[in-house]
Order: sequence, then C-alpha cells, then structure tokens
Amino acid sequence: MDDVVTAYFRFYAELNNFLPPAQRQRRVAHTCSRDASVKHMIEALGVPHTEVDLILVDGAPVDFSHRLHDRESVSVYPCFTGIDAATLPRLRPLPPERFIADAHLGQLAKNLRMLGFDVLYRNDYSDAAVARISAEENRIVLTRDRDLLIRKDIVYGCYLHAISCDAQIAEVIGRFDLAPLVRAFSRCLNCNGVLRTVEKTAVEHRVPHHSRQFYERFYECEDCAQVYWEGSHVERMRRRVAQMLGAAGISAGG
Repeated sequence: MDDVVTAYFRFYAELNNFLPPAQRQRRVAHTCSRDASVKHMIEALGVPHTEVDLILVDGAPVDFSHRLHDRESVSVYPCFTGIDAATLPRLRPLPPERFIADAHLGQLAKNLRMLGFDVLYRNDYSDAAVARISAEENRIVLTRDRDLLIRKDIVYGCYLHAISCDAQIAEVIGRFDLAPLVRAFSRCLNCNGVLRTVEKTAVEHRVPHHSRQFYERFYECEDCAQVYWEGSHVERMRRRVAQMLGAAGISAGG
C-alpha cells in the first residue's frame, strides 16, 4: 500500500525498559503511515520523547519532525551523561536545573529540596497542571508515569526507573550531572523557597522559648517566612544528606 511504509527500529540502553520483552535489544520492523513523524512512532512504541536524546536514521542524525520513508533504519538513544555534550547533535538544549515532581513523588521532592534543588511539588497537582507548569516555567518533569511524559507540551522530563527514594535521587543526580550543584539546607522543605540568614532578634518572637535560649543561628524562607535553626534535628538531617549522597556515589564533602 502506497500510504504505508515499513521502518526498522532499534532502541538502546534503558529505553528497552519501555518495550515488550520480544522487542528489546534487537532491530524490529514496524509499519506506519507514510506521513508519520519519527517522534510519533517512537511514542507509539511506548518510549516517551523526553527520554530520547539522539535519533539516527540510516546513520544520520534527525530531529523529531523527520518523516519516515520505507525501509529506513532508526536508531534511538537515551539521554547521555559523562560525555562532551558539544559532540552530540542533541534533540533539545541541555535542560534547566529546575524540576516539578508529580503528585506521587512527595518524598523525592522533599529530599531533593534538602539537597538544595529547585523542585515544585503539590500532592494535588493534576497531570495537566504538571505539564502546564513545566512548559510555562521551563522545568523538568519527574515522574514514573510514562503517559504523562508523552504530553506534547512537555519538553524536559525524566522517567524514574527506580522505585526507592534514594535510588531515584541517585538517578536524577546522575542523569543531569547535579553533583557539583548540591547545596544542602539552602531551600525550604515546605515550599521550595530559598533560605536566607536572619538576625535572631528579627525572628525570635516566632521561635519556641527553649530554642531562643540555646541557638543563635537562624534562617528564614524568602517565600513562606518559615523559620529554621540548627537544632538537635540538624545532625539527623546531616546523616540523611550523607546517606543520599552516598547512594548517588558522592562523598559528603564533595
């Protein structure tokens, strides 16, 4: 039929996790309409476009808008880390270092904030709200929902293959090369605002009496005005930070 073509697809590395077992790690023929874009076919096969960093058609790089022709060979690669980005014909610019987590990832959002990363989160975010905010504010969507990442208005996203929170943190830090950007205890755990040092006299009326007696260093969130101080809980939080960084392969001092 003139309106149908057959293209041969091969997906690499973790992209195979989105495919049926019989289609993994091999070249597989797929039929599609003659005017189908390579992006449409990649997502029709189950791989969100946010997880793809390089597409080669018959060995030459193409973008998502490429229209497929009969008998073309399509090689699809995941997001690369640990190599010189300038040598790759990436499908999109390097992403911002700002995130929005879907409604199921509250613990991840809180822990990333503890490490100093800008992560929006609310437990009542709808998928539509996550996609809209991501597009409006140029944020990377963090999710385990493949269907969410297929929304066309989402440019940057990260499908989390890991289940445990520490493994997810390691996945995010590794994928976006965030290790040099860790600034623990620089953000509000409640609202994501930036913390600033404040004089004790400016906030002591909002601090419990025993804390006013024993502590001198205080911080205030620039957005919600939550007051923080280095109480007995800080040592526990430092151990938590060391645990998260260790899981990501980063020394606590690095």
